[in-house]
Amino acid sequence: MLSLTDPPLKSLGADLRALRKARGLTLVDMSEALERSVGWVSQIERDLSKPSISDLKAIAKLFDVPLSLFFGQTDAPEAEQGYVVRQGARRRIGSGDAGLIEEMLSPDLTDDFEVVHSVFQPGASLATPNTRPTQEVGYLISGRLDMIIDKREFTIHPGDSFRIRGEAHSWANPYKEPAVAIWVIAPPVY
Repeated sequence: MLSLTDPPLKSLGADLRALRKARGLTLVDMSEALERSVGWVSQIERDLSKPSISDLKAIAKLFDVPLSLFFGQTDAPEAEQGYVVRQGARRRIGSGDAGLIEEMLSPDLTDDFEVVHSVFQPGASLATPNTRPTQEVGYLISGRLDMIIDKREFTIHPGDSFRIRGEAHSWANPYKEPAVAIWVIAPPVY
C-alpha cells in the first residue's frame, strides 16, 4: 500500500513536465497556480529539487490526478528505468476504494500516451459519467464490463475493445468476477 513517506519516483520531474504540457500550461502558469517561483517549478521538473508532501498534494490537485501517482518503486535496475516496468513494480493510481484498482504499465508519462492496467471489482461502478479531453482505447482481458459511452450502452466481453474520444462515459461491473482491462490514453491524464 502507498505510504506518504515512500520516496518520489526518479522520473517525477519528467512526469510533472509531461502533465504540465498535456494540460497546456507554461512554467509561469504552473508557478502562479502553485504560488511558487518559476525557478522552483523548473528545478522540480529537472529533478534538482524535491517537492514536499504538501507541494505534491497541491500539484496533484492542480492536475486533477491522485497523489499516489507521484509514488512507487525506485529499485528498478538503472538499465531498465524508462524502458521496462516489472509486474511487482507498477505504480498504483488512486486508492482502490471505489472498487477500481489501476496501475501504470507505462514507465513514465513522457510519451504522447499512457498505458494503464485496470481491475474493476465485482459490484464496482462509476456513478457519475466522466468526460476528459482524451482519446482512449480499452481492451478487456477477462470478466465483463458494462460501458456507457455517449449515452450508448455496451457489454464488453473478453477480447473486445472499445474507444472513447472525449465523450461522457461510465462503467459498471455488476457481475460476480473482476473485469480486467488494458487502457491506452492520450494524452496522459494520470
